[in-house]
Amino acid sequence: MKTVKTLLAAAVVASTVATPAVAEIEVAASAAVANMYLWRGQDLSNGSPAVSGDITASLGGAYAGVWASSGDDAMGQEYDVYAGYGLELAGFTVDASVWTYVYPGDEELGEAGNLSEAVLSVGYGPFSVSYLDNIAGGSGYSYITVGAEMGKFSATVGMTDSDDVEDVSTDYVHLDISYAYNDNLSFTVSQVIDEDTDGSVEDDLHFVLSYSLPIGE
Repeated sequence: MKTVKTLLAAAVVASTVATPAVAEIEVAASAAVANMYLWRGQDLSNGSPAVSGDITASLGGAYAGVWASSGDDAMGQEYDVYAGYGLELAGFTVDASVWTYVYPGDEELGEAGNLSEAVLSVGYGPFSVSYLDNIAGGSGYSYITVGAEMGKFSATVGMTDSDDVEDVSTDYVHLDISYAYNDNLSFTVSQVIDEDTDGSVEDDLHFVLSYSLPIGE
């Protein structure tokens, strides 16, 4: 009987030691202002300043949150709802997420789920690749980015691949080069470098100044 009690006690101790600490949900938020709403090489605010903010809750590799903006010139105010999971694997970072874009002032896109994208990103060292696929709403499109970082500088090439509508293509490639002056202030130069469009894609050179600030730290 003593042996049985000893084994039971050892099992209880081992179970207590092996039990991991309960993971806590972490919440992060930030606010930002920029001289324009730059989106995939395009100035959506028509030169007007843009204010945005986000809040994200994470638990381990899983996360979910909301990003909101004063909006673009055509669609008005916007908020995006997202959820995903990220992990590190053999030196690579892998992240999969789903985003839905909501424009409260628009009849068609005023509800969550009417315009959504699935996103897969893979990074290794200073390099990263992302693939975004239109899974709801829209006219059927994908968007690919290839990026690299070197110190405070970063460069991103973005490429759209849209389904032609009435034999009209809206495909283009843009290049963004950014400089992070510090954790809050950054500068970006963006230029469309190739296009096969109906003229709806602007190819002006854009200069963006943005300032972001974490909330609650």
